[in-house]
Amino acid sequence: MKTVTVTEAARNFSELVSRVHYQGETALLVKGGRPMAKVTPARRPRMGRDLAAVWPALPRLGTRDAGAFDRDLADARRKLPEIKSKWD
Repeated sequence: MKTVTVTEAARNFSELVSRVHYQGETALLVKGGRPMAKVTPARRPRMGRDLAAVWPALPRLGTRDAGAFDRDLADARRKLPEIKSKWD
């Protein structure tokens, strides 16, 4: 847990919130050397291993639905405007 003065937290609030949220850090805010508040992530950031853990339980498309999805994608691609690249 990182200890931060209230003044330092106020001056760098956006950075503090980002570190807490994206890096999962917890910060103890102190004033006059006394603990005043603790800033913790609202929820644990999701990691790739979290997806790997739930992947087997996710629903799968049946053969008929997968075919319909494939046809829908092909239809949507045909309707897209052609994009010209400056390297063509």
